Amino acid sequence: MIRDLETIAEFEPMLRLEKEVWALADADMTPITLAVALKAAGSILIGAFDGPELVGFALAFPSFERGRVGFHSHMLAVRPAYREHGLGYRLKLAQRERALSFGITDMTWTFDPLRRLNAHLNFCKLGVISDSYRVDFYGPQTSSHLHTNGTDRLWVTWHMVGQRVQERMGGKEPSVEVLDALKHLEPLVRFNGDGKPAEGDLAAALSRQRIAIEIPGDMDRIEKKDKELARHWRLATRRAFTEALQAGFIVKEFCRSIRGQQGPGAYLLERASE
Repeated sequence: MIRDLETIAEFEPMLRLEKEVWALADADMTPITLAVALKAAGSILIGAFDGPELVGFALAFPSFERGRVGFHSHMLAVRPAYREHGLGYRLKLAQRERALSFGITDMTWTFDPLRRLNAHLNFCKLGVISDSYRVDFYGPQTSSHLHTNGTDRLWVTWHMVGQRVQERMGGKEPSVEVLDALKHLEPLVRFNGDGKPAEGDLAAALSRQRIAIEIPGDMDRIEKKDKELARHWRLATRRAFTEALQAGFIVKEFCRSIRGQQGPGAYLLERASE
């Protein structure tokens, strides 16, 4: 069951789950007093329950960006045993439902562009777009083991009533079209046969209408086994995204497997319309 979280007694397990998922030090945890204030100020706090047990949650607070009122989804967490069953997707849909009930049609959030599963959820299933890359958004690192390779983030926007989003929610994923486009592009960052990023010609890439940026299939494993290689991927993709977005491109799509199930994933960026 997915429902709103309303009381301090419900916020406490939410914050314990935050600590469990990100393995945060106390200094990086959300204070219970802040959770109370966020709820009182109009934030969306939603929990997913298995019987009485909280197994996932999503937190979004009101935002004001580019002259528009919206919501910013700051956290979404699912207990490990409940992942890969669509619970994160259902929590996002619940956030959307609540936001639309307030008359809000735009929501933003950030995610690590080196995380293939998150990229698939965001672009393929939810239909977000991105025109902003934030270098070390939360600082060079935090106490979480997930944040030891910098905290670069794509800032994504979810136009919740747009045609693109409606199509994705209806099950229309653009995998065939994206694969066809990627076949004709030389990636700005390519997943090499040795697992390293091979950087392409930036000037040539920026002269085209479309750009591809590839990422590894399992960044978690790389970060655990080879920190130097993980850092290489971070810096190569940081340069590619930063230069492309500054030149007027928008991240539009993601394909999570372009050379078989264990192969790399790839982003497709398109030049913004004038």
